[in-house]
Amino acid sequence: MHDFIMAEDSELWDVICNGLFVPMKTVDEGTATVLKTRKEYNDADIKAIEKNFRAKKILACGIRPDEYNRISACQSAKEIWEALQTAHEGTTQVKQSKIDMLTNEYELFRMKDDESIQDMHTRFTSIINEVHSLGEIFPRNKLVRKILSVLPGSWESKVNAITKAKDL
Repeated sequence: MHDFIMAEDSELWDVICNGLFVPMKTVDEGTATVLKTRKEYNDADIKAIEKNFRAKKILACGIRPDEYNRISACQSAKEIWEALQTAHEGTTQVKQSKIDMLTNEYELFRMKDDESIQDMHTRFTSIINEVHSLGEIFPRNKLVRKILSVLPGSWESKVNAITKAKDL
């Protein structure tokens, strides 16, 4: 049963990524392809078309009611997915601009004079999580080094001990 569910999930994800299945037939002795009429659909065609409806239903059920207008005119699961991606991540160019801005914020990150370690870590984690949500990942050892490098001078002995004790 588990394998069936995994296969079904994979097939639905394929519909979301690749788009809607359109039943076609070859005519004119194999020289042309045209749409099949509904009467010409076979069982495999119907199952493939139903996958789009299931994928659309899953995506529609997973969004807030206030977002429904954004996807209501979409005909395929792929269109819904792309509309949601654009709405939440922006276009590829906007997404890259966000990544660049956050990377710059990471590189310039410093602990503020009046900031506690906890607040500094929360602010740092927020930047890293936002970068991660856009598909960019910093290696863990790089993050640890960054945190250690921004700690105030009063932490120098602790930073040295951590650096010597661990292979960062």
